[in-house]
Amino acid sequence: MDTANEALDNKILIIAGMHRSGTSVLSQWLYNCGLHLGDRLLGPAIGNAEGHFEDMDFLQYHEEILGENAFGYVHAPISALSVYQKEKLRSVISFKNTLQREWGWKEPRTCLFLDHYQALIPNAYYLIIIRNYGETVSSLIQRDLKELDKYYLSKSWFSRQNWKNRKRSRRAKELYATTAEFYLKVWITYNEALLKAIESLPAGQFIVTDPSRLTEHSTKIFSRLSCEWGFSLQYADFNKIYKKALLSEVTAIDPFVSNKMLLDKARSLETKIKSHMS
Repeated sequence: MDTANEALDNKILIIAGMHRSGTSVLSQWLYNCGLHLGDRLLGPAIGNAEGHFEDMDFLQYHEEILGENAFGYVHAPISALSVYQKEKLRSVISFKNTLQREWGWKEPRTCLFLDHYQALIPNAYYLIIIRNYGETVSSLIQRDLKELDKYYLSKSWFSRQNWKNRKRSRRAKELYATTAEFYLKVWITYNEALLKAIESLPAGQFIVTDPSRLTEHSTKIFSRLSCEWGFSLQYADFNKIYKKALLSEVTAIDPFVSNKMLLDKARSLETKIKSHMS
């Protein structure tokens, strides 16, 4: 039987957003509201002290397809899957449908596969989150910097002091200069895929939000999920889960991007997606 037909009685929520866009805290909140997000979830790491709340089955599938680009830092979505890859994805979805009538998942690389998920699960609901391109790119670079912190702070006392007092600020500037444009292109790729999905879905099948709205609009999102879409959830106070102190500092990335057309493209894309917020 086709996966789409098998899923007609299931309620499935796809939480979609670029890396470092707030998908983790959004998923943590939904997990606390009672949404089943997977039996194996990716735990804490640098940049996500509270945990990622990512379904390992989807994560591993996406990484397998992406191969050497496993992090998903690519400049084009996945346009084609082999017969084997399609059937494997179909079986993952079918298996989850047999275990849970209501379920969902979050894994940022999902954005790269949205065409395939729309074909396999046409009745799925979408909770889409978009974060300002500058904040997102800065957060990605700050995470890279934290990886370097971890490396140098494991060294000798002299190396630690040299890193903190001399090398860190210089290395931070180098990271912004060498990676800001690359990460901006990745942001554009992910959010172009999100906009394409938004424009192809019925209006009642998706919600668009951004991190800055979550503390005030979590009740509205919950109402859509439970009252309109029929998910059986118990409201959890988002403000007790959200920890502003965990946010990384934001550095303006525009001065580090030489291709100003990319900046214009990102601003336009952000405006188009946010126009679908209600």
